[in-house]
Amino acid sequence: MLENDTVAILGLGLIGGSLARDLSQRGARVLGYDTDPAAIVEARKARAIRAAIGEDFEALRTATIVVLAVPVDVAPALLERASHFLDAAELVTDVGSTKLRIGAEASRVGVRTRFVGSHPMVGDHRAGFGVSRMGLFSGARVYLCPSPQSEPAAKTKALEMWHAVGADVRWTTPERHDGEVAFTSHMPHLVAAAIARTIEHAGHDATALGPGGRSMTRLAESSPAMWRAIVATNHEAIARALDACIVELETVRDIVGRCDQDAVVRLFTEAGAWSEPPETPSPATKRAASRAARGTDPAAAK
Repeated sequence: MLENDTVAILGLGLIGGSLARDLSQRGARVLGYDTDPAAIVEARKARAIRAAIGEDFEALRTATIVVLAVPVDVAPALLERASHFLDAAELVTDVGSTKLRIGAEASRVGVRTRFVGSHPMVGDHRAGFGVSRMGLFSGARVYLCPSPQSEPAAKTKALEMWHAVGADVRWTTPERHDGEVAFTSHMPHLVAAAIARTIEHAGHDATALGPGGRSMTRLAESSPAMWRAIVATNHEAIARALDACIVELETVRDIVGRCDQDAVVRLFTEAGAWSEPPETPSPATKRAASRAARGTDPAAAK
């Protein structure tokens, strides 16, 4: 199916570059745009893109799929700029980790019926096309966040694109998405930064970390600019998640302060049971779940 599509990817960093590599490998005609000329040169050498999109954005007129692969605070302005060239686009999507703001911009510039927000749950503390790679999305969860205005054709195109690169697609709404990732992604990153600062302020450097400390603080190496943008677009939900975490930390502090050994055992038993990965489903189960998801898409039913 992708052989008939021209995919314009605006932003060739880790996610945009990896998507370009995968889609090109699967026969799509991929066009790329990036403000860094070196990223364009690298992407062409890697055959991840067929051609570059110029600053005039005229090449967007040929695209059937347009992907905004830029930070969430940059995406709205980029969408507004691109909106004048999207007559041929059947799907407009993004890859940001917040969805309400970009959805509102899609409505404002008149592309809401063709817009389906995407959020692949992948990442790296490094950035740039140089760290992009084939297979990044294989088995990865990707949230698709249509609105009631999103046309069925746009939702189908989004599902096809992410299935083509091996993603595990989950449907949700922008509201539910932003509330969930505040707990499952945003809060853990901010807590990792707080842990790193706590250790530093106590006078210890990173070379003193054990394996657990390294694992807990690795997320603190993430892009400051990216996290500034995420907090700016989802601060209320993140604050609620941090409040909940503070309650748990106060409980842990109380347990430790009382040297309540039985409570420590319960703490780790309960936390370990929650974090233990579920059994890996068989391929047949995965196929059945995928078919069920297509038939019971809650957004499509609206």
